[in-house]
Amino acid sequence: MGKDHRIKAMLSDKVNMTPDGFVADELSAEQFAACYELFFDNVLEIASSEIADVEGYGEFDENCMPPYATCREYLIGTFADDQEGYWYNWREMFDTTVLDREFFEQYFKEMTDRIHYCEGLRYLVYNNTFFVNMITDGKTAVGFPDWSRAGIADFLLDFVCMDLNKPYLRIPELLFGYCKKRGIVIPDFQERFLCMAYYKGIDTLRWHASIDDNCSCESIMQSIRELKDRLYSL
Repeated sequence: MGKDHRIKAMLSDKVNMTPDGFVADELSAEQFAACYELFFDNVLEIASSEIADVEGYGEFDENCMPPYATCREYLIGTFADDQEGYWYNWREMFDTTVLDREFFEQYFKEMTDRIHYCEGLRYLVYNNTFFVNMITDGKTAVGFPDWSRAGIADFLLDFVCMDLNKPYLRIPELLFGYCKKRGIVIPDFQERFLCMAYYKGIDTLRWHASIDDNCSCESIMQSIRELKDRLYSL
């Protein structure tokens, strides 16, 4: 069974892998504010998927298996310097790109200090909820066509991606209110969100630095710096 078929077998029937509509990135802030609950409903449907037969953490390999045994191994292992492929000896970037060593190490530690909040929390995640990767009609449907980054992690990772993409939409603030309204309890919400956000933030920062996208790097760094105050004010 292929990777997409295995993922489909895990998914809730309410999650659409072949959606009709337009790219969600085309929504204005006002349009998103009017339909954000639709997005949140669908992300939580992904998180409700059945994964009892899947062990571990991290992005699925071609056999649809996560490569890490624990959340700690996943988050820390992502930044190993001796891994094969694109990120081999990536720490050389501290000397050759805009990637700032002090900034990276600060938020790597912030992430590491919070991993225990996420350890043991295993959900199917799309892990690519940037608005260019979601399709919607803006009213009743949201779909997810590209599952190449899917894996197992704390489900807050999918909300983190949305916020990292468009921090001005105030995703964690909206999610906090959404959960309160619906009686959904997310234990250790702030710390788990920060852990996933620092993980995804410095990983995405590393990518943009590797392609010399200095403008995006500045934006990502600003978002990471501001997030803790945003979360702790909830």
